Amino acid sequence: VQLQASGGGSVQAGGSLRLTCVASGRSFRRDLMGWFRQAPGKEREFVAAISRTGGSTYYSDSVKGRFTISKDNAKYTVYLQMNSLKPDDTAVYYCAADSNAILSAGPDYSSRQENYELWGQGTLVTVSS
Repeated sequence: VQLQASGGGSVQAGGSLRLTCVASGRSFRRDLMGWFRQAPGKEREFVAAISRTGGSTYYSDSVKGRFTISKDNAKYTVYLQMNSLKPDDTAVYYCAADSNAILSAGPDYSSRQENYELWGQGTLVTVSS
């Protein structure tokens, strides 16, 4: 049972990247899925989450309007489309899964790292000015 994140790389400010998180080992269709990031010298922080049904998405204020989280249940894959990237977006990005979230889990619950029990290995995003 694992999550495999990919799609990171180096890009100039204003550019775009799409991160992919592929789940394997069990079905993740009913999981709450999230993306978090950790910049050099900083603590890991919430970026975005998508509800179990896929009907709700949540974003940190710093990425709202620029990033979009989505998922393809048939492919067991979660995406993070990142547009208008800024140097402050430079970080290792992690995907995570929470199989215990209730259907009505909202943004406060979804943004808490301690609620996610399975984590991917991270993919590095570097944005230059």
